[in-house]
Amino acid sequence: MKSNGADNNFHQHYAYLWGTDHFSVNPQGTEVQLKMDKYSGAGFKSKLDFGSGSFHIKLKTPDKKTRGIVTSFYLTSDPDDGTPAGNHFELDFEFWGTDRKLQTNVLLTMEGTGSNASTSGLIQPKTFIWFLANVEEHKNYDLYSWHSLLSNVHASRFLVDNIPIRVFKNNTDKGVAFPNKSLHVDASIWNAPFAGPVTWSEAPFVATYQDFGLEACSAPPISADIAHCSSQQYFWNKPEYGS
Repeated sequence: MKSNGADNNFHQHYAYLWGTDHFSVNPQGTEVQLKMDKYSGAGFKSKLDFGSGSFHIKLKTPDKKTRGIVTSFYLTSDPDDGTPAGNHFELDFEFWGTDRKLQTNVLLTMEGTGSNASTSGLIQPKTFIWFLANVEEHKNYDLYSWHSLLSNVHASRFLVDNIPIRVFKNNTDKGVAFPNKSLHVDASIWNAPFAGPVTWSEAPFVATYQDFGLEACSAPPISADIAHCSSQQYFWNKPEYGS
């Protein structure tokens, strides 16, 4: 699957997931808003699962200042209906609060689910995105930033405004787990106690998403049948995207 400017429409690749009236999409399908208040957050997901690809979104975190709100864009192997799926893989962008602090997560859960699961989490400390912090350039933070996840057989790369901020390499030959089944895209806004107290008097908090195109190799949901997605016919599988 390859997208172009004509199919960056939300409805082409994504669908509503949760949040009822806290989710909205404009009539043109070019912008989605997710609202967070005391009652609910909201989210959406990709219609398909993928074995590899380049996934990006144009994201604007809420304007109102607070801690405790997490605005996210991520790849996950877990079904959204909560059905147990065995080994779990997740690659996350998470903005904690609204002060431009970003955390990236690589979460790997092996050997079953629940109390029988063995989990390893490679969580990068929150990073202040300095190149988004120029008030004069970005008009008091009223901006959209590009967030990209490029995942292939070599590595998973996290990029902001096309600047790599993290690379998680495939080191399975050294006993390090690496995603080996299909993933889908989720995006959401929610409140998390670990991210600090929310200033509810400033609610609602609204995150905005644009540019929903993606370039990826589709695969069956929750499937290890992804070998075809390692083909070098896809640009993101070229060796230069492995480092």
